[in-house]
Amino acid sequence: MPTSIRWTCPTELTADEKRIAQALHRIGKFYVFLREIRAELFDDAFQAELATAYRPRGTAPVPPALLAMVLLLQAYDQVGDAEAVVTAHLDPRWQLALGCVGTQKAPFSQGVLVKFRTRLIAHDLDRKLLARTIELAKRTGKFGWQRLQAALDSSPLLGAGRIEDTWNLIGRALSAVVTCAAKAVERPRAQVIAEAGLTLADRSSLKAALDIEWDDPAAQATALERLLAEVDRIERWVAAQPATTRATPALHAALTALQAVLAQDLEPDPTTGGRRIRRGVARGRQPSLGDPAMRHGRKSRSRPFTGYKRHLVKLVDVDLIVEAIARPANEPEHATMAMLTSEVARHGLLTDLWLDRGYLASPEIPALHARGVAVHAKPWTARNGDRFPKHAFAIRLTEGVVECPAHQRAAIVPGRATVQFPADTCRACSQRAACTTAATGRSIALHPQEALLQQLRATTRTSDGRAILRRRTTVEHSLARLDHTQGKKARYKGARKNTLDLRRCATVINLQRLARLAHAA
Repeated sequence: MPTSIRWTCPTELTADEKRIAQALHRIGKFYVFLREIRAELFDDAFQAELATAYRPRGTAPVPPALLAMVLLLQAYDQVGDAEAVVTAHLDPRWQLALGCVGTQKAPFSQGVLVKFRTRLIAHDLDRKLLARTIELAKRTGKFGWQRLQAALDSSPLLGAGRIEDTWNLIGRALSAVVTCAAKAVERPRAQVIAEAGLTLADRSSLKAALDIEWDDPAAQATALERLLAEVDRIERWVAAQPATTRATPALHAALTALQAVLAQDLEPDPTTGGRRIRRGVARGRQPSLGDPAMRHGRKSRSRPFTGYKRHLVKLVDVDLIVEAIARPANEPEHATMAMLTSEVARHGLLTDLWLDRGYLASPEIPALHARGVAVHAKPWTARNGDRFPKHAFAIRLTEGVVECPAHQRAAIVPGRATVQFPADTCRACSQRAACTTAATGRSIALHPQEALLQQLRATTRTSDGRAILRRRTTVEHSLARLDHTQGKKARYKGARKNTLDLRRCATVINLQRLARLAHAA
């Protein structure tokens, strides 16, 4: 690795650094810890990986390891790129961690940070940065790594894009098409508007331009016809342009986005034969043009949100985050589980896993269970109105029978997912009214992982079992720390950029954990 892009990190403090460190002995110890650990965190091997991914140019290239430290300081203090440049210039605490005490100019620029993040994402080195903290923890010798216990959970992350209703989404998408079309034909935007015969695209507010009584359904229908007529006019104008113009990537993307908005937010009107605003919300609806990856989601029935879900998996006894990723809010928890648990396997043998029941539907669960991993979760609650729920029945898989509350038995037929009690038995039963009204008798559905679910239900029935389940609260504590470090709202647009932000915040949390251990020693 060329010495020009290697960040030299001397271990001995200079006189000025000692003075700053002494001033931070009560408040600001974390900056001192970063200064102490930076040579170990960014060893030669990791610096070589960073240098391979990010190849700075110029007569005085900025070492990529220094930029990685800037990313951590940004996460710790929650500052943007422009503020980071000013802070590195004026704040001795940052200068201590970056090794530039007394500098008259920040050792990096705002543009360099943007390019560096892009290269980190391209080479997945933000994941490696988080993994480095686990490697440092192993070197302390204070933890066992042969048998690992992990917990995973998710929490909402509000999107950074503007959330808009159907009217404004269509209006913004229409305006974007006009802007891209003007650039494609290299003509003023106003000229394109005039040629296409548009009357709404040049207004700052679509709803103000329509100027209707919004409580009047007839007025809304007329306004929608007018807006869709504008859409038809700009599409015809684009269709009349040369093929090379129509194929312009930006214009093609804008037209695709406009059609996607129309498809998700409109539906046929059975009374007029035209289109109307959709009743209800389309599955996978895109609520923002500024951040197309944002989605509507729910953490629970009473907690809807729009943006992303941040998922993390941590080692329970070690209290360190192993992996953290951001996914669209409408993506179910179980879709991310394999990505999370595979990261644990990099560091040792997984023996116990605590999780929210939203992850139980993952195909990874039976694979883990087959490998002997103890899965700890609250099982799904089966409800049947006022009648006997499924858990009132004794399901004896080894015996191949299901026994009902009235002590009647039905056989489990191999290969069938449903156990059927005889109709004659149910009709003669004194507890029939509390069990079923079906003429064919009561049936019980068996889950493909019924054995695991039976085990989980048995755990919740004992005090010791419930105490074991409560160990999952440790991951909730980590999510709370993450919420405090990262905030409730996304800093970036797009799931991958927010994953980078999530991982650097998790790296900071892990380093804080290591700092506490160092100070307690």
